[in-house]
Amino acid sequence: MSNEDEFYDAVTGLDSDESYEGVSEASFKDAVLYDGGSQGNSASVPQENGIKKHRTSLPAPMFSRNTISVWSILKKCIGLELSKITMPIVFNEPLSFLQRITEYMEHTYLINKACSLSDSIERMQAVAAFAVSAVASQWDRTGKPFNPLLGETYELMGEEQGFRLVSEQVSHHPPVSAFHAESLGGDFVFHGSIYPKLKFWGKSVEAEPKGTITLELLKHNEAYTWSNPYCCVHNVILGKLWIEQYGTVEIVNHSTGDKCVLSFKPCGMFGKELHKVEGYIQDKSKKKRCVIYGKWTECVWSVDPQVYEANKKADKRGDNKKHKQEEPERTENDDADDMPVVQETVSVIPGSTLLWRIASRPVHSSTMYNFTSFAMSLNELQPGMEAILAPTDCRLRPDIRAMENGNMEEASREKERLEEKQRAARKDRAKHDEEWSTRWFQQGTNPYTGSQDWLYTGGYFDRNYTGLPDIY
Repeated sequence: MSNEDEFYDAVTGLDSDESYEGVSEASFKDAVLYDGGSQGNSASVPQENGIKKHRTSLPAPMFSRNTISVWSILKKCIGLELSKITMPIVFNEPLSFLQRITEYMEHTYLINKACSLSDSIERMQAVAAFAVSAVASQWDRTGKPFNPLLGETYELMGEEQGFRLVSEQVSHHPPVSAFHAESLGGDFVFHGSIYPKLKFWGKSVEAEPKGTITLELLKHNEAYTWSNPYCCVHNVILGKLWIEQYGTVEIVNHSTGDKCVLSFKPCGMFGKELHKVEGYIQDKSKKKRCVIYGKWTECVWSVDPQVYEANKKADKRGDNKKHKQEEPERTENDDADDMPVVQETVSVIPGSTLLWRIASRPVHSSTMYNFTSFAMSLNELQPGMEAILAPTDCRLRPDIRAMENGNMEEASREKERLEEKQRAARKDRAKHDEEWSTRWFQQGTNPYTGSQDWLYTGGYFDRNYTGLPDIY
C-alpha cells in the first residue's frame, strides 16, 4: 500500500461522505471483462504469446523539480496536516492515488503462493512477504500521486496474475480510497480503505498509516489484517529527497491465531538500519516459529529462531572487536538531512529461505518518476478501452494524462479546472440539500477487526455506468 507521497493536493471545502449501513455481500463473478478486443480493434493491441503487452515507458520523461521553491508553500504549515494544502503540480507523478494503491498487486504471485500452501505458518510467511512487497514500489518514489476526485474510480484486470480490482474515492474530507480485488479463480479476496494522515515537520513530510488492509484466503477459510508502516520523505525543502519507512506492522491470522510482527527500522544515527525489516511469526500459543529479516527495498528471508539468535550472538562478538572510531562520522547540516550511505546488501544467514526479492526497475526508470515496470502500465489507455471503462476511471482524467504526455502547463490548467468543478458540484449539492452517494462501496464494519471500513457492494463489472457523476 504508499504512504509518503500522498501530499494530497486538496480541493478545500468539499464534503466528506455520510455513513452507510446494510452492506451486502458481493463478488466479481458476474463480470464482463475488458479483453482489449471486444470493441473490434483488438488487432491494434500489442500481443505476445496471446497476452496483451504493456508499455515499458511513459510518453515523456519527468520534469525537473529544481526550479520550484516548496518552502514558500509549506513554511506556514509546520506541524499541520497537509490534506488541505495545494501543492504545485511539478511535485506530482502522473498517477492518481487510486492507481498508486493498485501497486499492492504487483506481487500477487505471493498471494497465489499462500493459497497453494498447506501449512499455516508457511502461508503467513508468504503473506508477510506480500505485506513488505506492497511498500517496495515506494523506494525512491518522491513524487506524490494526484489526489483522487470524489467519485473517481480505477479498475485493473491482471489477467496474467489472475485478479481484477476496482477502487473508488469514497470521501474527500478525510480523503478515503477504497479498493477491492478478487482472484479470477476464486482463491482470494483482497480489500481495504486507505486514508493516510500527513504532517510537515520542517524538513520532512511524515505519513501516518490509517486504514485496514484485509486478505482473505477463501480455500483455507482464513482472513489476515494489517496496516502499513509510517513513511517519511526527507528534504522536501532543500537537498536530495529520500524515503524511510518505520514502525511496527502486525499481521493477524484471525482464523488460526497466528501472528507476524514486523519492525520496519528507522535509519538510525549512522544509517545502519536504513531500509531494514525484522520480525517473527508466532503461533496461537505465542511460540516463535520463525524469524523474518531483510530490506523492504531488496528482499525478505525466513530462518529458524534458534539459528537466528546464534548468528546474532556471533555478530555481536565480531562487532565488539571493532573499534568505535571505525563508525562513520555523521556531518551535521542545518539545511538538509543527508541520506545515510546505504549499507551492504542483506547478509544472508545460512539455512535461510528466500520469501521475496524485488524485481529490477527499467533502465530509464530514474527519468520517469522512478516507476517500476508495473507502474508504467497503470495509466496506459489501450485501443478500445475507453468505450469499456467507467467515465470516472483515472485513465480518462485530463490533468494526469497531460502530465504523462509532458505538457505541464495544460496539466496545471486542467487540475485547477477539475478542482473548481468539484467545488461547484459541492455547492450545488448543498443548495439542493443533496448528500453525496458512493456508487460501488458503502461504509460498514470490518468483520475481522470490528473497525470502520468501506466494503465493496458489487455490480461494477456489470458495466452499468448510468448515473455516475460528471467529474472530469
